[in-house]
Amino acid sequence: MKKSVVLLFFALLTVSGIAQQALWGIPTIISPEINADNTVTFRFKAPKAVKVQVSGDFLAPQTIDTPMGKFDAPGVADLTEGKDGLWEYTTPEPLKPELYSYSFIVDDLKVMDPCNVYSIRDVGTVTNIFIVGGGRADLYKVNDVPHGTVSRVWYDSPALGMKRRLSVYTPAGYETSGKKYPVFYLLHGMGGDEEAWLALGRASQILDNLIAQGKAEPMIVVMTNGNASQEAAPGETHFGLVPPTTALPKTMEGSFEMAFPDVVKFIDKTYRTRANKAGRAIAGLSMGGFHSLHISKQFPDMFDHVGLFSAAISREDSKAEIYSDIEGKLARQFAKKPALYYIAIGNTDFLMNDNVKFRELLDKKGYKYEYFETGEGHIWKNWRIYLTEFVPKLFKK
Repeated sequence: MKKSVVLLFFALLTVSGIAQQALWGIPTIISPEINADNTVTFRFKAPKAVKVQVSGDFLAPQTIDTPMGKFDAPGVADLTEGKDGLWEYTTPEPLKPELYSYSFIVDDLKVMDPCNVYSIRDVGTVTNIFIVGGGRADLYKVNDVPHGTVSRVWYDSPALGMKRRLSVYTPAGYETSGKKYPVFYLLHGMGGDEEAWLALGRASQILDNLIAQGKAEPMIVVMTNGNASQEAAPGETHFGLVPPTTALPKTMEGSFEMAFPDVVKFIDKTYRTRANKAGRAIAGLSMGGFHSLHISKQFPDMFDHVGLFSAAISREDSKAEIYSDIEGKLARQFAKKPALYYIAIGNTDFLMNDNVKFRELLDKKGYKYEYFETGEGHIWKNWRIYLTEFVPKLFKK
C-alpha cells in the first residue's frame, strides 16, 4: 500500500511539472501589437544582442536574383534597443488590411517571434503571421458565420500506383442537406502540397465567408498534392519527418496531369457532387496554374471553369504527350465554350512575359477569357486576392 502511494505521488508530481512547464512558458511581452491606427509594433527581448531586425512582407520588398529569375523577398527593418534589452520597431505608417508574415533576425540568425504562437510553413520556411483587419482581409479571418468542414482524405491512384492524400472542404450544412454540390479543384505551386491553400491561402476562411455573404455558391473544394512522387505533405507519410523541398521529381513532367481523372472519380464516388462539366472548376497558382492549363485542355469535357493564377505556362524541355499540340488542344477546349477561363497575375511577376505571350495566342484565336492584374509579384498576397475574385464567379446559374 505504501509503495502504491509513493508511485502515485511521483506520477502526480510529473504531471504537475509538465503542466507548470507549459504555464511558465506564456510570454508577457506583446508582439506584434496592432495599434489603434493600424501601425504595428514588434518587440523582442534580447539583452545580449548586438543587432535585432524584423523581416516581413509588410516592408518594401528586396529584389533577389535566382536561377529562375528575379523574385521579391521580404524587406528588413532595424529594431531599437530600449530598457532591459527590449528591442522595438513600430511601422512608420499604418498597414493596409492584409495577412502578413514576418520573422526576426538576431545577430544574423533568423528566429521566430517567441511571443507569437501563430505561424505558417511555406515549403521549408516557417514564419509568424498576423492580420490587420478590414476590407478584403476580413475574408481571411474566422468570423461568426456557419463553418464548413476540412478533412484529410486518402484515395487510391491507380495511375500513380499509390495511396495519396487530399484536403477536402465541404460547405456548412453539407452533412445534413442531402444536396449535390459543385466541386472546385484548387491546386498549389512548386514545393507546396495539399496543406498549402489551407495554411497560406486561407481557403477555408475565404469560402466560409464568401458563402455566408451570399457571394459564392456552396461548393466542395478539393486541394490535391501536385507532386506525383509524394503520398502526402512532408511529415504526413510513412517516410517520416523528411525536410520539405522544391527539388521533387514528377512535378511538371505529365504524371500528375494524366493521373488527375483518378482524383475526380474518387470525389464523385465519395461525395454528393454534380458530376458533370458544368459542376466542376479547376484553378491553381504557379505550378498549379500550369497543371490547371494542361489538365483542362487534355480533358476538355471535365471542367467548365478554369483559373490560372500567376501560372507557369510551358515546359519546352518536356516530351510528355500531354504538353504536345497545345494549339490543337486549346482549339478543342474552346470549341466546347467553357463558362469561364480566368487569368490573373501581378505586374512584376517573373512569369508575366510568358502570360503575355499566352494571352496573345488566345487573342489571336479569338478565345474568350477574363484577365485580372494586380501589383507586385509571385506572392501569396496576390493568390489570396485571386481566390476571392475567382470563387464568386463559379457555378452561377
